[in-house]
Amino acid sequence: MSRFFDRENLPFFLRNSSIRWVSIFMFVVSALGIAFSFLTSWVLGIIMLVLVAVALYFVLNLLRRIVSDTNEYISDLSYRIESGEQEALIQMPVGMIVFDEQQEIEWINPYMVTYFADEVVGKKISEVDTKLAKLIADNREEEKPVTVEWQDHRFSLLVQADFNVVYLMDVTHYAKIDERYQNEKVILGNIYLDNYAEITQGMSDSEVSNLHNYVTSELDAWAQKYGLFMKVIDDDYLILGHQITLQNIEKDKFSILDVIRENTSKQNSPVTLSVGVAYGDADLNSLADLAQSNLDLALGRGGDQVVVKADGQQARFYGGKTNPMEKRTRVRARMISQALQELMNESDQIFVQGHRIPDMDSLGACMGIRRIAKMNGQECWIVLDQNHLHSDIERLLTEIEGYQDIKDHIITAQQAEEMATTKSLLVMVDHSKASISMSAQLYDKLQNRVMIIDHHRRGEEFPENPILVYIEPYASSTCELITEMFEYQPREGEPINKIEATAMLTGIQVDTKSFTLRAGTRTFDAASYLRSAGADGILIQKFMKENVDSYLERNHLITTVDFIDDKMALCAGEDDHVYDSVTAAQTADSLLQMAGVDASFVITLRDDLTVGISARSIGDFNVQVIMEQLGGGGHLSNAATQIKDQTVTEVKEQLVAILKNDTTKETKQNKTRSDYQ
Repeated sequence: MSRFFDRENLPFFLRNSSIRWVSIFMFVVSALGIAFSFLTSWVLGIIMLVLVAVALYFVLNLLRRIVSDTNEYISDLSYRIESGEQEALIQMPVGMIVFDEQQEIEWINPYMVTYFADEVVGKKISEVDTKLAKLIADNREEEKPVTVEWQDHRFSLLVQADFNVVYLMDVTHYAKIDERYQNEKVILGNIYLDNYAEITQGMSDSEVSNLHNYVTSELDAWAQKYGLFMKVIDDDYLILGHQITLQNIEKDKFSILDVIRENTSKQNSPVTLSVGVAYGDADLNSLADLAQSNLDLALGRGGDQVVVKADGQQARFYGGKTNPMEKRTRVRARMISQALQELMNESDQIFVQGHRIPDMDSLGACMGIRRIAKMNGQECWIVLDQNHLHSDIERLLTEIEGYQDIKDHIITAQQAEEMATTKSLLVMVDHSKASISMSAQLYDKLQNRVMIIDHHRRGEEFPENPILVYIEPYASSTCELITEMFEYQPREGEPINKIEATAMLTGIQVDTKSFTLRAGTRTFDAASYLRSAGADGILIQKFMKENVDSYLERNHLITTVDFIDDKMALCAGEDDHVYDSVTAAQTADSLLQMAGVDASFVITLRDDLTVGISARSIGDFNVQVIMEQLGGGGHLSNAATQIKDQTVTEVKEQLVAILKNDTTKETKQNKTRSDYQ
């Protein structure tokens, strides 16, 4: 009996548990209904029995047909799905490669066969196509498809490492659409003639016209060559073009700067250009603002260069091969001096700070600003971290012990942060990067009340809202700029004293290498003023004295010299030996005195455990651009950087790679152009 109710002996439609339980329920209900009917009346019972039998017959038959139709539908659907899967693997326009653990191809679908000339099943992927094997190996860990280039096509590649399966979808058509979209994005640039007004001052009208016509025609020919739209606006120029055009111009390193500068120089009227180019924004108004900002950055760095930048991206610099020409006038020095005087009078107190690990120019400039504040009856505090100081600064602080008023006004960064109020003024001297300030926290607290006085070329990092900026890249030093301000300060205040004049003159002397580099007529005027104010030459020699250990370390560094391209000298210290940064700078200066050396680089471990590079050149190489690639900055002929979390050896490898790169070698002025008529 139990075998009769076995699942295998039941009708096929009752083998489904759900149908079986429904059927049992109907039988039970029907039996109960018939039983109650017979108890009521045998006639009613017979009628109920007949009705139930007929109903059960039709219901069970209906259930049988439903189950049969369902099974038939599922079977057909399964067949269609299985056939579709097989057809998809064979016919779908997606390449598929199955391989084993030894990288041997076990199977590829027919679509993938079209990309191979010979039979590939059973062969290793590296034997069939080395580039494909490398693409698979490089993207094995990627969770999402990546776009790769293979056999002159663009593919969306996905590697399922767990199953040893590779999928390749040809997306060349869509990649070309995206590439065209990117290439046709609008770029906007502003071209400014740096020194046009100064050069044309003493010219006749015909000479001015000839010069302007030459520059315009040269720029117009350059614009037509690259498919740019150019419009003359007063004495400046607006350019419009596509992003693909910008890529081509960047490959040429904006050689138009060299063409115009060299050809006009032959006529004793050297015109230099500054260019700001913006790209990457669909809003033309935003693009125009960014182009102007890039032009301002180029001018702030001394002109004769191009700044290319998209919003949110790092700027790229081209040009900057010449030292900036003197444009500053006594009028501007007076205006800046008066503006500083007004700012000081509006402030409750003044804080002045230089860069970390200060040199004589930095600390001398701080002392000069404190004296100007005192001449205006204002309280001024010099923010100084007295740890990790150079030997010359330590000697200066020793001399300051005899000047109690100055000593009392030298405070720590923590004291300055506690004393500063919303009405205080912060003067940043000898730098414009908040990241290298003596106290970045003090800058953050007073960032809306900041004045900048600096002689270095402006970098990409710059305070957002300075209330006054005095940056003169051509000046020898910050001390020179501040010395000129004394002439326009109130006569009632106490004049500059001996130690302040000596410190500032030392700053000028150090930055000009004893008046041999970047020393103009204004430099000697400033030096003359400081000398008349009591600057002591003997004391300067005392500050600049070199101890025996420093002398020996400098000579040791020179013995490690390597030459790159026969014109660049590079020295590197040991990974575990700390050198004073002054020693490194003096070593770089000494290397320049060697015959045939146009640029020098000295890499050492500093006492703050960062790796520092001191870079110098005689002017043919732009060491500032080289240092900026490593996060630093400075001048065309004098620059430096500090790098964290790397060894001296690692930094040396990076620097050598940059110096050997063709882009940095292009910093030399090696092009000759025909003269203009």
